[in-house]
Amino acid sequence: MLKLSLFANFKQSLLLPLTVALLAVIAYFLDIFVNGTLSETLVYHRSAISQGELWRLLSGHFFHTNGYHLLLNLAAIALLFGLHGRYYRFSSYLILFFLSAFTTSTGIYYFAPELTQYVGLSGVLHGVFLWGALMDIKHQDKTGYLLLIGICVKVAHEQLYGASEDVINLIDANVAIDAHLWGAISGLIFGLYCWFSKKNTADIKGQIKGNN
Repeated sequence: MLKLSLFANFKQSLLLPLTVALLAVIAYFLDIFVNGTLSETLVYHRSAISQGELWRLLSGHFFHTNGYHLLLNLAAIALLFGLHGRYYRFSSYLILFFLSAFTTSTGIYYFAPELTQYVGLSGVLHGVFLWGALMDIKHQDKTGYLLLIGICVKVAHEQLYGASEDVINLIDANVAIDAHLWGAISGLIFGLYCWFSKKNTADIKGQIKGNN
C-alpha cells in the first residue's frame, strides 16, 4: 500500500511538468512540419493581442526560437522537478503555471511595449523556480535561501546589465529579461499565498511524509 501511495504521489507530481514539456516538443516539431504557420497564429505578438487574439497570452509560451532554446527549457523543467518536485500538487502546479504564464505575458504587454514578440517557457520557469525556493524555506530546507538569493540576483543582474551574449547567440534571439522579471513576480505572489495557505501546507507535508 505504501508503494502504491508513493507511486500515486510521484505520478501526480510529474503529470503537469511532463505535459508542459510534451506540449512544447509537439508545438516545436508540428510548427516545423507546417512551415511556421502554427506559430504565426499562436505566439505572443503584441499587435495581434491588441486586436483581441488573447489566446496568445498563454499559447505563445509553448513555442521556441530553435532547438537549443527548446532543450534549455526542457532541461530547466527537469531540473526544477528534481529540486522541488516533492512540493508539486496537481492543483497548485496548474495554478502556478497559468498565473506565471498570464502574469509574464500581461506584464511585458503593459510594461515592455518594445517587446513585440515573445516565445518560450523561461518566464514561467522563473516563477516556478522562485515558488519552489519559497517552499524550501517554508519547510525549513536551508538551500531555499540560496536558491531565492540566486534567482533574485540573476533577475536583478539582467535588469541592470542585460542577458548573457552566449545565451543570445545560442537561442538566436534576444533574451526577454522582462519576461523573467514578471515570471519571478508571479512565483513570489503564489509562493506567499501558499505560505499562508493551511490546506496547501497540509497537502505538501502529507506528501513529504509519505515519501520518507
